[in-house]
Amino acid sequence: MNMTLKEQIKGYQEEMLEQIGRLVKYNSVREEALPDKPFGEGPAAALEEALTMAEEMGFKTVNLDNYCGYAEIGHGEEIIGIVGHLDIVPADDGWHYDPFSLTIEGDQVFGRGTTDDKGPVVMAMYAMKIIKDSGIPLNKRIRLIMGCDEECGSECMEYYTKIAEPVTMGFTPDASFPGIYGEKGILHIKAMSKNTKIVSIQGGTVINAVCHHCTTVIPAGEVDADALKAALADTPLVSFDVEESETNSKPTLTIHAEGIAAHASTPKLGINAAGHTMAALKAAGFEDDFVDFYNEHIGTSCDGAGCGLNLSDEYGDLTFNNGTIKMKNGKITATIDIRVPVTFTREFLQKAFKPEIDQEKGSFGMLGYDDPLFFPPDSELVKALEGAYVEVTGDTRNKPAVIGGGTYAKSIPGIIAFGPEQPDMDYRIHNSDEFMLISEMLTATEVYVKAIENMLAL
Repeated sequence: MNMTLKEQIKGYQEEMLEQIGRLVKYNSVREEALPDKPFGEGPAAALEEALTMAEEMGFKTVNLDNYCGYAEIGHGEEIIGIVGHLDIVPADDGWHYDPFSLTIEGDQVFGRGTTDDKGPVVMAMYAMKIIKDSGIPLNKRIRLIMGCDEECGSECMEYYTKIAEPVTMGFTPDASFPGIYGEKGILHIKAMSKNTKIVSIQGGTVINAVCHHCTTVIPAGEVDADALKAALADTPLVSFDVEESETNSKPTLTIHAEGIAAHASTPKLGINAAGHTMAALKAAGFEDDFVDFYNEHIGTSCDGAGCGLNLSDEYGDLTFNNGTIKMKNGKITATIDIRVPVTFTREFLQKAFKPEIDQEKGSFGMLGYDDPLFFPPDSELVKALEGAYVEVTGDTRNKPAVIGGGTYAKSIPGIIAFGPEQPDMDYRIHNSDEFMLISEMLTATEVYVKAIENMLAL
């Protein structure tokens, strides 16, 4: 008796979890380059493990100098590309589970990378295995491209496009179902102090996540400690502490503030510790040029209004997030991640940005800009992928969408983001206790099999 596709995938459940665990065990945060390892030891080790797994399944594998690698089946000139990443964001404090070992509780599987993006890489790998073992004629090559630098700029895909064949069509399993046909532009800027009484400040880990912790030191005589505590208590911070300290033999106050991490594309899901610290300092009467500058132009609203950037179009609103803040040699720098609605051009943004680049109390500087991505929602690729999702799930209520997150789809022409997350579900990506659901892993794998079949038919 022949098994159904659903039954076949269910039979791989324990094996798939084991394979995901093989990848999750690597702390594959990008680090300083080593010889032949452009992103450090962790990403290279995770890539080697993933390629070994693919070889065990009988795929052809190629390592592209540890920038990325791919596993391939099939024949033909056209390439269906499935593009996932093996690097991760740091696993900071706050985890209740070991971030580098799978912990299974019921349907939930905890671990860094389970949803972003090691788990989905394994789902795609098993979809390819099922296609390969089914004997379906492969008139195109199916190539699983695995990168090592998605979280820090996708330099891995820049390398791929320089030395490897382009893909004809495909997807990246690094977003949500039933597909993403548009991704907002990403503008990175920095805010810098000119004059400040702040003694030191350190907060956040990466530009593309909400600054969820911040430690700030100020002179003790500049503000009443009780007033500062009252102002901090009036914020949504998860916790805070103000302690008397001493810096360079001078009395100081040290503020420890804890918020909630979230992805920079959805900053309202988080609580920015730096932003609320600055707001509390102002409310407590701390007079400081950079504190004024921050509260006026950055603030805690997440909409860019302080910079004249509270923009929106029919596909979504602009989001504005302070990711990191630090002081070096007496100067504060705060990095800001802005997700720009897909219909606004770079030229429009330059005109809309209201604050002068050079001001009396602080200044802004440009770090970089990525153009938005947009596929017509009725294009062949979008419809083929959406059709696979509907066939498996029966869900016709949710529709392909535009997101603020940036994926590999911006780096590899011809692909869009597609699954495996379900709409409106928080998997704590870029946060502590990141998880995936076993039931969704099985469903996503089935969807990916159908998606590959649909693309083979195009």
